[in-house]
Amino acid sequence: MNTLNLIYFISFGITDAIDVFLVAIILFIAYNLVKGTSAINIFIGLALIYVAYIFIKAFELKLLSSILGKFVNVGVIVVMIVFQQEIRKFLLFIGSNEFIKNVKWKHIFKLNLTSAVSNVVFLDIESVTEACVNMSATKTGALIIIERKTDLKFFINTGDAIDSALSSRMLENIFYKNSPLHDGAVIIKDNRLVAARCVLPVTEKENFPAHFGLRHRAAVGITENTDALAITVSEQTGAISLTLGGEINASLSKEKLKFLLENNLKLS
Repeated sequence: MNTLNLIYFISFGITDAIDVFLVAIILFIAYNLVKGTSAINIFIGLALIYVAYIFIKAFELKLLSSILGKFVNVGVIVVMIVFQQEIRKFLLFIGSNEFIKNVKWKHIFKLNLTSAVSNVVFLDIESVTEACVNMSATKTGALIIIERKTDLKFFINTGDAIDSALSSRMLENIFYKNSPLHDGAVIIKDNRLVAARCVLPVTEKENFPAHFGLRHRAAVGITENTDALAITVSEQTGAISLTLGGEINASLSKEKLKFLLENNLKLS
């Protein structure tokens, strides 16, 4: 790399500072909008690759620059193909009046320090376990998602808003077979039932056990993409499962379910 290029690369003025600041704002807003979706890891990965590409190009590492350049050029197209359904839903949401009403613009540039300080997710474990045991006895299928650190607003917006206090009776009523809300997942946030009939991504594991149904596939799918907890009650067997990180803990008793919830609601 010649001296002129090096001087140009390391020079930094007012306009450069404004440029970096504006890009940082755009990236921060984009991160907040995709946070909680399956695209978040792709977003972070592409951002890191692009930063690496800028430095590699500046130092004139021609072979690496050529390889990463081709990847960067097609990266956006690949993401649009792989996540076409998620992007479609996201754009429909952005273009709706609901987006204007729900987005808290005053918090876009403000960090949420409350969640950073708290290391425990509060949940009425007794109500959740009691509902699961009762639904298990009657073989009532259920899928309950508990939000932890990852924001699940994207998945919440796919369902019907409830915003109700959490109780075993409410959960049982939602998943009652003749209830219009029983199909899909219930999402619990801050110890409240925030939405029902939510649509979740299903796992694409090729070796997924055949005896597990669509609810279990959705439980694995959501926990592969977020840090949420997923409780499943099988409609065929009545078995209770808890899924975390894509791993299913099956055939749980009430005591075992309580134990797992208590341990996994403590955040590191």
